[in-house]
Amino acid sequence: MTRPRPTAALALLLAPCLLAGCSTLSGSATGTGDALAIGRVQGTGAQSPLLGQTVTVEGVISARDGKRGWYLQDGGDGDGASSDAIFVADASAAFEPGDRVRVRGVVAEQASGRATRTALEQPVVQRLGRGTLVPVAISVAAPDWERLEGMALRFELPVLLADSGELAKRGRVLASVGERLWQPGERAEPGSDAARAVSADNARRLLWLEANGDTVAWPAGLAQARSGSRLDGVTGVLDQAGAGYQLQLTSIPTLQATARPQPPQVPGNLRVAALNLENLFNGDGKGGGFPTPRGARTAAELAEQLTKHVATINGLDADIVALMELENDGYGRDSSIATLVDALDADGHAGSANWRYIDAGQGPGDNAIRVGLIYRNDRVRPQGKPATLQAGPFGPHSRVPLAQAFVPIRSGRIDGAAFVVVANHFKSKGCSGAEAGDRDQGDGAACWNATRSESARLLDDWLKRDPTGHGGARTLLVGDFNAYAREAPLRVLEDAGWRDAFAVAGVASPYSYVYDGELGRLDHALLSPALAKRLRGAAEWHSNADEPESAGYRAGGAGPWRSSDHDPLLLGFDLRGR
Repeated sequence: MTRPRPTAALALLLAPCLLAGCSTLSGSATGTGDALAIGRVQGTGAQSPLLGQTVTVEGVISARDGKRGWYLQDGGDGDGASSDAIFVADASAAFEPGDRVRVRGVVAEQASGRATRTALEQPVVQRLGRGTLVPVAISVAAPDWERLEGMALRFELPVLLADSGELAKRGRVLASVGERLWQPGERAEPGSDAARAVSADNARRLLWLEANGDTVAWPAGLAQARSGSRLDGVTGVLDQAGAGYQLQLTSIPTLQATARPQPPQVPGNLRVAALNLENLFNGDGKGGGFPTPRGARTAAELAEQLTKHVATINGLDADIVALMELENDGYGRDSSIATLVDALDADGHAGSANWRYIDAGQGPGDNAIRVGLIYRNDRVRPQGKPATLQAGPFGPHSRVPLAQAFVPIRSGRIDGAAFVVVANHFKSKGCSGAEAGDRDQGDGAACWNATRSESARLLDDWLKRDPTGHGGARTLLVGDFNAYAREAPLRVLEDAGWRDAFAVAGVASPYSYVYDGELGRLDHALLSPALAKRLRGAAEWHSNADEPESAGYRAGGAGPWRSSDHDPLLLGFDLRGR
């Protein structure tokens, strides 16, 4: 293991354990008798200074690691730069946690995740009795894990659930220590010192939690808990794993699950929402044609998916909704957009029979998925024909944008000036097919960043030419831009004068997506300066991104929860009577 010099903060962290003794042993820097302090065996470098030598140590067993062996910890050697625990490769079941033992073995470095784990192999073990072990108290949010490897830890600050996607598959969850984590590109320009600082802080806070089902079970309800839920009383033994540092739990933590939020309310007399549908495909539109290339695999799954989308759209109570990841199958009665509108109209929610969709004739574009616009015809009225931009990266990579002018109406009469809504869905971050400048540049923006940036430039240029013919002074760009707030595509639009609706509304720390436990926005609302003056509120409904997969339609989850992997957003404007 690589262990840098100790900091003052770490020395203070370890001092109580080192002074009081973490076990019943009275070991010193040189050990008892011919026994060495474990810290001397570990050393402070990339590997043990005693590699290949036969040594003797004493300590208390803190935890077993399946059938591979167990962790041994002593009272410390007074050096905060070295770990006071070691792994003993003893596959027998003769010893258990709490046993005080004397071990003679050969020092080895075993492959363990991203580094190596110092271990004693070919051990000869003598039980000395029972002992007690006081875990090291973790009271700082970003400790140096390397100096604590193999040691028993007790967390005195919040441990937050970041991602439970591997709970059923591998029996572990991803957690963050102290606070939730942010995508570096959401907080700072990719490649900058500030972004690297965010990334480094995330790495120090991230921790996998693993429960050995034979000895420690997960708290009830963890599989249904939302990201951000708190785990109290976390104790365990730290080790490296393939994906980073991992804590093998030694007791059952207490789960404090976060509550599901109510639909957001925003001020204003006209509301616009945006929702990524996560692949709404409806088969042949007649109940057959399953499985589809994406989305629902059966007609029953489609019904569940539609139920969730209807609950989400009704909860938002918007006048216009921009849609992403809609099947690109035309606008006939059997199309996916018609199926969604039919489901809304049949729901029985107040005013639900008034939903309509914008018919662009074909597409837009020939990608398997497209954007769309639906609206309440008792609240707004389309003006003229929709406009699309199928040029440059739009079509082969980014989905073709769809622009439509609307006017507010009241009792069937126009009740305000025209405004334009543009639905967008830029190229994703996956690297398949990426060439040259679209390859991952290693700055955190992933692949296709150049294409997304060019998409932003062309979109701005197109809208300056008033493609709908109804004036572009009041224009809203909304949708899934597949770029975080400080990445190049958003900076291109910001530099062109578009205003972030959430910044205008004064919303602190917005997010719509959670990836690998890190929060950020792929979904944005950008306003022309004139429309920004009409904005009265902005909100995200965190009904999806924090929800586990078990809440989704494929798992039979009820309600609007996990209707998509993106959170919907809602904007309120004062546009009527003006």
